[in-house]
Formats: sequence, C-alpha cells, structure tokens
Amino acid sequence: MPEPILWLLTPFRWVMSWLLMIFHEGFTFLGLDADSGWTWTLAIILVTVGVRAALIPIFARQIRAQRAMQALQPELRKLQAKYKGKKDQVSQQAMLAEQRALFKKHNTGMFSSCLPLLIQMPFFFSLYTVLSSTSKAKGENVGIAALTPDHVRSFDDSSIFGARLSDTFLNTLNSGGPTNMSVIVVALVMIVLMVASQFYTQRQLMTKNMTQEALEGPFMRQQKMMMYILPLVFGVGGINFPIGLLIYWTASNIWTLGQQMWVIKYNPTPGSLAEKELNIRRKAKGLPPIGQKKGAAETVVEEAEQAKSKRTQPQRKNRRKK
Repeated sequence: MPEPILWLLTPFRWVMSWLLMIFHEGFTFLGLDADSGWTWTLAIILVTVGVRAALIPIFARQIRAQRAMQALQPELRKLQAKYKGKKDQVSQQAMLAEQRALFKKHNTGMFSSCLPLLIQMPFFFSLYTVLSSTSKAKGENVGIAALTPDHVRSFDDSSIFGARLSDTFLNTLNSGGPTNMSVIVVALVMIVLMVASQFYTQRQLMTKNMTQEALEGPFMRQQKMMMYILPLVFGVGGINFPIGLLIYWTASNIWTLGQQMWVIKYNPTPGSLAEKELNIRRKAKGLPPIGQKKGAAETVVEEAEQAKSKRTQPQRKNRRKK
C-alpha cells in the first residue's frame, strides 16, 4: 500500500491495533492461552462488534435515507418523463439540477445505502495493513502501532484448524514450498461465507424491505449491480486477505445481516412486503396494523354496538287496585 495512504490510515491503525490488543489481553486475563489462534479470533470478533456498535447511528441514518429515497420515486419518475427524449446538454444539466434539489429536499442521495460501507473501509484497510505486516514485523522484532513485538510474534504464530491467522490463500499457493491445504480450505470457507452473507443481505433488502415503486424506480439498476458486484469484488480480493481479516469481514457481514433482519421484522419500510407480513402477525395477535393507534378500530366498533344496544326500557304501569 502506498506510503501516503498508510500515513492517512495511521490513526485508524492505532485504533484497530489497540482494540485488538485490549481484547486479546482481556481473554488472556480470563485464562485463555495467549498464543492460541482462538484467543486472537475471539479478539478479532470483539473488535468487529465494537466497530459495528459504534456505527449504529450511521446505520440508523442509512435506513432513514433509504426510506426517503423510496418515498421520492414517484417524483423521480415524473422528472424523467419531463425530460424524456431531451438529450441536449442544457436539458441534461437542468434535469441534474432538479434531481439534486429533490435529493436535498428529502435529505437523501444516490449512494446513501453505501454510507456504512464507505465509513467502515478505513477501519478495514487499517486492520489489513496491521495483520498483513506481522510476518515482516516479527522478523525485524518490532511492534505495529499499539501491538508490541510480543503481540506481533504471538499473532503471527497463532493458528486455527492448522491455518495461521497471518497466512493468505494467494501467498500459500505462491510460497514455493509445500502447500498448506489447511490455509486453502479455511480461506475458501471464509471467503464463501463472506460473499454469501453480503449477497444475501442486499438481496433480502431488495426483495422484502422495498416498496413496489422503489423496485420499479430509476435507481434499481444500480442496486442490482451493487448486489452482484460488491460480493464479487470482495470474493476476488479475499484470496489476498489474511485469515484474520477474513474473520473480521465475515463477522461484520453477519452483524449487518442480523441487524437488517431485525429492522425488516420489527421496523419495515412502509408499503413493503415486510410491512405486510408484520401486519399479518399483528392481526393474528389481535393488534391493529402498524402505525395505527392501539384500540382505534375497537373503539369504533364498541361505540356502534353501544348505540345499537341502547333501548328505552318500557315503564311498568301501576295496576289499579280493586
């Protein structure tokens, strides 16, 4: 990685290495083997949880931006119809200006769904530079950011299922010596899990938590491209990721998937298939549709029944005494 980029990543490298060191020391204090790959794996997973927990406000903002984007789909279609067939530069500039004004009005943008990913990338690349340089640092007996030489040596020698956490799929194939099949198998399994979880997360969003208007909107093509291109990019790039980094990214994707499943189940987009499914579950429990005040429908029925049941009771006539 070029030196200017490494310099820009320095604060993130310190944060990620410090978190990794703190969690590793914590597990060691609890009695786990300091040099075990599973101890380092647990530390990496907790680093993932810490980073993703810190990004929850960004995720909430992303949800709001996505729903705003779906809400303005009818206006975008009108804008497209307005400039349909007008290919001159003036018309194209006018359409882009109106489109930007529309995004500003609804406080959203074309790439709002990518925001958490873009924010997470510096942390990802910082951890990549830390984990991929442990072998070199071990040979020079130096530390990496917050990691001491002892930490570097411990991590570089640690392994799970016979695969060192600092090894990569590509370097193992090009090592020139006997191929460590444990590294190949573990790396492939982690890459498949990483790609599958990322693909399913995007597909779940598109099939269950988007309105019909959004599915037919002008930006649906970009969403479909992202669904296929991003997993492909990370799948190809994964052959050069250390096993430890594959663990981080897979854990991050699983967190994203779980977070999104919770949102889709309990706070779906209005007008989406997920909202219809939620209302079916609420109806089965005797609850009103989401967004409707509890008891509103029951109150109307109850008032009607009360009005119907009100009758004037006949007065009992006093019998004439003989």
